[in-house]
Amino acid sequence: MSYFTNDFSQFFMELAGNNNTEWFHANKQRYEKSVKEPFEAFVGKIIEEISKLDPDYEITPKECVFRLHRDVRFSKDKSSYKLFSSAVISPKGRKDKSIPGLYLKLSPEDMDIIGGCYDPSTEQLKKIRSSISNDPKAFRALIDHYDFKDQFGEVQGDVNKRIPKEFQEAFKIEPLIANKQFYYGATLPPEAITNKHLDFIVMEYWKCMRPINDFLTEAIS
Repeated sequence: MSYFTNDFSQFFMELAGNNNTEWFHANKQRYEKSVKEPFEAFVGKIIEEISKLDPDYEITPKECVFRLHRDVRFSKDKSSYKLFSSAVISPKGRKDKSIPGLYLKLSPEDMDIIGGCYDPSTEQLKKIRSSISNDPKAFRALIDHYDFKDQFGEVQGDVNKRIPKEFQEAFKIEPLIANKQFYYGATLPPEAITNKHLDFIVMEYWKCMRPINDFLTEAIS
């Protein structure tokens, strides 16, 4: 089944030219029907499928889906709404975005499927680096696996210019230990959003990223 109709993307394309509360309130029922409800249903389906393989995913769609309203307090852009739907599906959902999970972003331009640890704390980053340092070959085997490289390419993230002294030797073996973030993702064309097999597609990406998500989760636990 298709979770989304073409009006999902059409709504956001029209919102881009009318990004104000007046237009949104006039189209709120359309938003509920074409965007909010199907997106929450889709996130619910992905949670259901993941929880069959990982019982830690006891969470609801509402705990995962980000609000559409933008926080404009410190932004020069004062437009009221985001032009996409997004959610972070992990054991803690939006409450703790440092936990490795699955981030989904659907927009008229594309669909992003991202995994990994995007915002680790200082202590969590140290633990990840320690885990890599303790077994760099195991970490490298995960990210060099054919399926991972085929689906995601490589691990991304900002990099420290200065490497803590305790990890300088490990850095010579595994340069990614300098990363401040460890994330990986794929971008699909917008046509994927209305694909009737979208849940299956997303789950294949999740299965591919799961081994590294697990490595990172174990490291920060």
